[in-house]
Amino acid sequence: MGAFECLGQVIGTVRVLPMNLGLAPCDAVVAPRPEVPPRLREHSWEVGRLVLAPQFRSGPELLRRCLALTLVHMMERVPVENIFATCKPVLARLYRRFGYSVLVKDIPGPDGEGYCLIHGPASAVLHAVVDDGMAPVAPIQ
Repeated sequence: MGAFECLGQVIGTVRVLPMNLGLAPCDAVVAPRPEVPPRLREHSWEVGRLVLAPQFRSGPELLRRCLALTLVHMMERVPVENIFATCKPVLARLYRRFGYSVLVKDIPGPDGEGYCLIHGPASAVLHAVVDDGMAPVAPIQ
């Protein structure tokens, strides 16, 4: 679990879990799916529960920044090759801008709504979220 802070105020949180250990909710989604090749399961992590305070949800740039900080922090500490997440279809379109693609559509969720399983190679996600227009991403201390 990590938190994002701006000017002394916590503005959001994120949860990152290793996959293939039965700890990440995406494990149950990925395991029975033949459309998810074994190579995508290597050094894979689930990034989920990214929540930003309502006053900071005005556009994709803060989300991009939070994903960049999370990924840089992870890559400095552990092997990361693949990133997975589940999200509602409307958010899947947004995450495509950040290097993800939809692997599975219409996964039934606990609320009865459909979800998507998204995946991104860590290198592609990093390239997409750390662009030339963004200030350097400092490691989280």
